Amino acid sequence: MKKVAFICVHNSCRSQIAEALGKHLASDVFESYSAGTETKPRINQDAARLMKAKYGIDMEKEQYSKLLSEIPPVDVVVTMGCNVSCPFLPCKLREDWGLEDPTGKSDEFFLEIINKIEQKVLELKERIKDI
Repeated sequence: MKKVAFICVHNSCRSQIAEALGKHLASDVFESYSAGTETKPRINQDAARLMKAKYGIDMEKEQYSKLLSEIPPVDVVVTMGCNVSCPFLPCKLREDWGLEDPTGKSDEFFLEIINKIEQKVLELKERIKDI
């Protein structure tokens, strides 16, 4: 089974959403992890609330903010688009999703980002079946 790491600076919002959706939508193809170069004490509360409402996923029950050193070696690294230099993690495939941070924005904008992440997770699932 492939291992995918979703990486963002604080590992509190976009990367956590991607990990949750990876587990929810693609666990038959890859294992999902998320991590950051820094951590936050809690997952973004708007992300947690909207993911629970839309998918019934309780991110705070299953996930927490982690450092890169806390995840296993991975096959695929996906950065969220933090506009910062992400640290190198050895992998077979690396890509950046270029997603704007929805923190502090409206629920509608948050849901747009969640929908984009869902679509990208499903596309990734199809692309990495054979790597």
